[in-house]
Amino acid sequence: MYKRLAPLQKTPKRSFFIWGPRQVGKSTLLKHLYPNALIIDLLKSDEYFRFQQSPKLFREIVESQPPKTLTVVDEVQKVPALLDEVHWLIENKNQIFALSGSSARKLKRGHANLLGGRAVRHVLLGLTAQELGNDFNLEKLLNQGNLPNHLLCDEKEWLSLIRSYVADYLKEEIAAEAAVKNLPAFSSFLSVAALSDTAPVNFSRFGSDVGVSGHTIKEYFEILVETYQGAWLPAFIKRAKRRTRQTPKFYFDNVGVVNYLAKRGKIVEGSELFGKAFESFIFHELRCYVEYQNPELELSYWSLTTQNEVDFILGAMEVAVEVKASSEIRPGHLKGLRELKVEYPKVKSRILVCNETYQRKTEDGILIMPYKIFLEKLWNGEIAAER
Repeated sequence: MYKRLAPLQKTPKRSFFIWGPRQVGKSTLLKHLYPNALIIDLLKSDEYFRFQQSPKLFREIVESQPPKTLTVVDEVQKVPALLDEVHWLIENKNQIFALSGSSARKLKRGHANLLGGRAVRHVLLGLTAQELGNDFNLEKLLNQGNLPNHLLCDEKEWLSLIRSYVADYLKEEIAAEAAVKNLPAFSSFLSVAALSDTAPVNFSRFGSDVGVSGHTIKEYFEILVETYQGAWLPAFIKRAKRRTRQTPKFYFDNVGVVNYLAKRGKIVEGSELFGKAFESFIFHELRCYVEYQNPELELSYWSLTTQNEVDFILGAMEVAVEVKASSEIRPGHLKGLRELKVEYPKVKSRILVCNETYQRKTEDGILIMPYKIFLEKLWNGEIAAER
């Protein structure tokens, strides 16, 4: 299996949650890291019904294990009552748990016991270029997405897998939890949202396209966030001299899902869709870096109302990152970064991430950086100061 970058200890000293989208590899990672753990898999129907009917059985099983045995509970959100037992066992027996799930939404809605700070929170997202290592293939990643099983198959098999993945998401994550009352509208929303991936979100306009209220659209987006299918990127508006956009952007976590929902077909280098998918890829890398290595780092984007913008701002305007999939950067590609320097003359670093071969620096200090060099520096902590 791939060496994942999520900061899990080989010998945990305290309990933890690990959240992430379905099929991202949470179960595989936990089994690999903790081969001697007691594993309770709530995806198994017999396990689910047993503990659903009698949560105290869980306590009896855990207490019967040798001291210091780690207990892994997979898909813990399916039986929220187990968290009360986990809480008691942590407090009274000093037991340690690894609790995985694809969404805390059901737990939050049902006011379940989230252990009040007794468990550390981790997130596992799709594979990064760093994790893929020698298996990294940009074109395949931008077409098939970042889930392990989806990257290990050919294009024909991927179509079958992604079709099932989206259907299972609608059935299990949404319909089974009664998260929405109008499943056809939510299905339409997914297609519209995919077409608008990486763009600012206007809830009212989305509502008109889907046939529901703007408030409902906002709730739909929150479902995507809470099931780890995507994330918001807020606008940077601090100390603005000129009028800036304040509307957040939304990025799906898995560009393969976007490609399927938006019916993009095969994405080839040089196309507009390749550029959008490339931007999503860089956002995913930045988001994973924040989750795994630098959780205090804030990500945002900057945009004037005149449409001049920069894709990503790291921290309080320490680093500005523009993303262009081009292999030949022209002056027009640098316009946003140059406008930003006028607005924020103290910005420490301006970087244009691209597909050129060599790193270079313009006369006014913009770093033109091939994406592989950018990612290497990012994960080495050379782009943003780690805290």
